[in-house]
Amino acid sequence: MNTASRSPVALVTGGRQGIGRACALALARQGFHIVVADLHDDARLRETLGEIRETGARADFVRVDIAELSAHEALVEQVWALHGHVDCLVDNAGVAARPLKDVLDITPEDFDSNFDVNIRGTFFFTQAVARRMIQDPEPASYRSILVISSMAAHYARIQRSQYCMSKAAVAMMAKVLALRLAPHGIHVHDIRPGFIRTAMTGSLDTGPQDARIASGEVPLRRWGEADDVGRLAATLAAGLVPYVTGEPFVIDGGLRANSA
Repeated sequence: MNTASRSPVALVTGGRQGIGRACALALARQGFHIVVADLHDDARLRETLGEIRETGARADFVRVDIAELSAHEALVEQVWALHGHVDCLVDNAGVAARPLKDVLDITPEDFDSNFDVNIRGTFFFTQAVARRMIQDPEPASYRSILVISSMAAHYARIQRSQYCMSKAAVAMMAKVLALRLAPHGIHVHDIRPGFIRTAMTGSLDTGPQDARIASGEVPLRRWGEADDVGRLAATLAAGLVPYVTGEPFVIDGGLRANSA
């Protein structure tokens, strides 16, 4: 296959809604065909696939529970059977800390529910995809793995302790994979969103975040939108920032800079 003529393909986990959907749409506008890997097959998914196709991109769906490690190899084979290659993996699938609990009240079940998806499942799924990417005999000129971690990777929160720990682990995963995959021309980027308006963030009272934004603690004084993250993902996947790998891209309206 002539890599100059083949269309790039992006595999987006948790791409049905929220940040994953925004990344999928932004990548489609950038010229990528999209494979959405998600746990849910419903009207919301079909709406997302339709929006992707409206950009002119191909949109496929593969059902996956990232926490089920035994299903990873078959899923990867399914994706490669659809397209023959993947040029960008977006590691977006994740779960929040629900219900909120003091760190001293976290149970093993609370801990495992976060770590099974956010780091254990994500790591081994990424490992499986990376192995196949390395085998591509005619790789694209720019390939990437985009890891959606969180501001929680660097901000400790007592009532979201297991989530913070899982996202810190995901951020380190990005660094380690960046070192391992660099010789193969695969860039790994850690995207760390701050206060982003999604169904997940809206599932709890947002009063505290609203107050921090209004006070100027977030210098840009607004919520981030999922599309803000999607645009960053598309920029990175397109290779427009080519001499970077393993570094975090913080997208939080200036919150971290204001807290330094």
